[in-house]
Amino acid sequence: MGRKYAIRSQDEFYFVTFTVVNWIDVFIRAEYRNIFIQSIQYCQKEKGLLVGAWCIMTSHIHLVLGTKGDNKLEDIIRDLKSYTSRHIRKYMENNPHESRREWMLSLMKQAGESKSNNNDFQFWQQHNHPIALSSIEITHQRLDYIHNNPVETGLVEKPTDWVFSSARDYEDQKGLIDIEFLY
Repeated sequence: MGRKYAIRSQDEFYFVTFTVVNWIDVFIRAEYRNIFIQSIQYCQKEKGLLVGAWCIMTSHIHLVLGTKGDNKLEDIIRDLKSYTSRHIRKYMENNPHESRREWMLSLMKQAGESKSNNNDFQFWQQHNHPIALSSIEITHQRLDYIHNNPVETGLVEKPTDWVFSSARDYEDQKGLIDIEFLY
């Protein structure tokens, strides 16, 4: 990971994106979204994760993250990705109603075998490309990007129509994940 994309300060919020290998539309299913949301909530409660904004799309997740306490943000991100990868895989393998199971697991197995730092499986792409929200302009730009992503892809008409994002929180409605307002 180059210097441009590095977490250099534990005192800043960072924009990151977690992308499923091969851009597989995993998060069209509620079960997988719920695993991710519960994992975020656990990290908030137990690891000091701060969430400034978020949006779960079908194949990727945009987040603005920070930390408080003793845990480094890069360690929380590593643990979050590892945990969700293992638990989503386990759910896929054991869910007889997952019609795409063999296809998805095959692609994830191929992705894992092609990387020397994986054993046999890869759910998330390797890089998150963290970008520090070092100015109010960058913060507004990233929030707009995150919250308008479902609108731009045609999933909803307004950002607040997408339940799986913090857009509602920024419009005085309660969302699914507790957030730290960035302004």
